[in-house]
Amino acid sequence: MSKFYYNEEQESYDAIVVGTGISGGWAAKELCEAGLKTLVLERGRMVKHIEDYETANMDPWDFPNGGKPTKEDIAKQPKQNRTGYTTNAASKMWFVNDLEHPYNEIQRFDWMRGYHVGGRSLQWGRQSYRWSDIDFEANKNDGIAVDWPVRYKDIAPWYAKVEDYIGVSGEALNLPQLPDSNFLPQMELNCVEEHFKEKVAESFDGRTVTVGRVAHITGTKNFDGRSKCQFRNRCIRGCPFGAYFSSLSSTLPAAEATGNMTLRPDSIVHEVMYDPDTKRATGVKVIDRESKEAFEFKAKVIFLCASSIASTSILMQSKSDRFPNGMGNDSDQLGRNIMDHHLGVGASGKFDGFDDKYYKGRRPNGVYIPRFRNLGGDTNRKDYKRGFGYQGGASRGNWEELIAELSYGKDLKDAILKPGGWTIGIGGFGEVLPYEDNRMTLDYDKLDSWGLPTVTFDAGFKENELNMRKDMMESAIEMLEKAGVRDVKGHDRETGLGLGIHEMGTARMGRDRKTSVLNGYNQIHDVPNVYVTDGSFMTSASCVNPSLTYMAFTARAANHAVNELKKGNI
Repeated sequence: MSKFYYNEEQESYDAIVVGTGISGGWAAKELCEAGLKTLVLERGRMVKHIEDYETANMDPWDFPNGGKPTKEDIAKQPKQNRTGYTTNAASKMWFVNDLEHPYNEIQRFDWMRGYHVGGRSLQWGRQSYRWSDIDFEANKNDGIAVDWPVRYKDIAPWYAKVEDYIGVSGEALNLPQLPDSNFLPQMELNCVEEHFKEKVAESFDGRTVTVGRVAHITGTKNFDGRSKCQFRNRCIRGCPFGAYFSSLSSTLPAAEATGNMTLRPDSIVHEVMYDPDTKRATGVKVIDRESKEAFEFKAKVIFLCASSIASTSILMQSKSDRFPNGMGNDSDQLGRNIMDHHLGVGASGKFDGFDDKYYKGRRPNGVYIPRFRNLGGDTNRKDYKRGFGYQGGASRGNWEELIAELSYGKDLKDAILKPGGWTIGIGGFGEVLPYEDNRMTLDYDKLDSWGLPTVTFDAGFKENELNMRKDMMESAIEMLEKAGVRDVKGHDRETGLGLGIHEMGTARMGRDRKTSVLNGYNQIHDVPNVYVTDGSFMTSASCVNPSLTYMAFTARAANHAVNELKKGNI
């Protein structure tokens, strides 16, 4: 049976997009809407919006063992299971089998992967924050790594374009470190969170508690084919309402509607082909996931959006006489500078009062405290650079349920008992600096089922992150205690890179081809018809969730590619 959806196979296209997640969906939409015949390749299985969300309407009692993983489930994920949630019965279908998709660790690295159409846009936490010039100028000002080749003014219109399309709810704050988005109505804080917000404002200059900014539809604005958030908080299962943004409910249908997209799942891209005469890429090599047949597809322009580790793996395998160490790797930066956000540190406690208050629905979101360190003056620290924000919340239950990355460890019986007392907690999300020796490599002695090299990670936290974590816990304790929370306990859990699920930086952009892989438009310096717009391109990490930034850069890069094609430059 043909693997192709929406259009029949052809040998050559105007564009090829590798990956169907956050970035791949946007690349497909923008290129198709510009009139380019576009082949979209996904290494995983086909998933269809709504009909393939098999657990979306299941209740806890519908799952054997209350949804807890079996020994067999855990055995299939010896690494991913360290996160505590990839084997949950309600969402385990979105995470790969570690034994079938192995990787290697010199230092612990939690690599969570979903191989299916839609990618991790079905699983993400939906937190959506703009960067500011404080972030884009940080490397230059701190003398760390390389300077970003762009500034906030270059990306601001693309943030706005993306926000208007995906829908981001939130509160305008007019903070220089966290520019406001084009917001839909914010979700409401509950009574204890409002109390916490007031007390933090009273006790600390420069600290703000707000509701998280999330890509969920609220209010009355119409989004074609999508409806408002129903406050079920079953987002990770796939949303049949399309209430949160995913490529499956939004950008891929838009690309399909043009008639210009051909989608091929089960297609493992492992190499970008190169023509030394034209100094351009000519297409990609593909292995069919099921049959293991080999294919080649050609195109005028290629977008790698397979995720930071996967896209860089493809470039590393794309060897030629011109690029013996991988396509675009003259700088030897491919695979280096792995970043993530470090978390698992914060504090929580109990709150007395408001016993007559509860809240309606299950808000899929928590509170957010924007960065307040190293912004100048009294906020500056001598023991570490950059900063952190907090996510968290208050509930009559487990506050961790409000944070996608921390939602685990709750017994079924606790979820169905009557409300107990109020608890509140906040967890830090800190910036990880780019270090050249935090890297991934390919192991050609350990091949996967398709004969391709496996990834080896050798990356970890260093003194800057460890010093920051001390402040993250101490500041969390201090704010909760000032708000009248009792029995406050700090925590700093064992962790490693990857747990934030924001791996990035393996093919960074920069101003100089000698020290970077990509230019300011996400093009490989010396192969200008190859664009990389997933987390690979990131030059630093900031301390906010990165997906909104990936989408903005992808839309900008697609616009650039279309114009360059028209001019005959690529």
